[in-house]
Amino acid sequence: MNTHAGNLRDSAAHRSANPSRAGFTLIEMLVVLVIIGLIMGLVGPRVLSYLSDARVKAARLQIESFSNSLDLYYLDVGRYPTSQEGLAALVKRPTSIDVWNGPYLKGGTVPADPWRNAYVYVAPGTHGTYDLMSYGSDGREGGEGAAADITNWQR
Repeated sequence: MNTHAGNLRDSAAHRSANPSRAGFTLIEMLVVLVIIGLIMGLVGPRVLSYLSDARVKAARLQIESFSNSLDLYYLDVGRYPTSQEGLAALVKRPTSIDVWNGPYLKGGTVPADPWRNAYVYVAPGTHGTYDLMSYGSDGREGGEGAAADITNWQR
């Protein structure tokens, strides 16, 4: 009798009876990792591009919202906040103001831009009654792409 064939049958029966020993080989794991890496290499840059575009759009929408709130402030007070009062005048009454129907922004705080930097507010502005801007992803004036400045005077 062939004992080797009997051992193979016994080990096959033992493997099917013990499912905890079933698993993937190292080659199978490496193939899966390579496939995942290729997919991330192709899809990852697109996702990051969509994310930066979404942040730019969110900053534009916030600047537009601030502009609307500043217009409401102007209607109540008769002037826009000074540079010293800043956007904080939209959520907390300045001491020099008699008529103030705020807060003009929800939440009781002035939100930061999508990159967690403060918006820049200057009044009177060089481009209009006031200038309102985010310096983009780099947090510095100037830049290109996602690092470009987002302003209330350029669309």
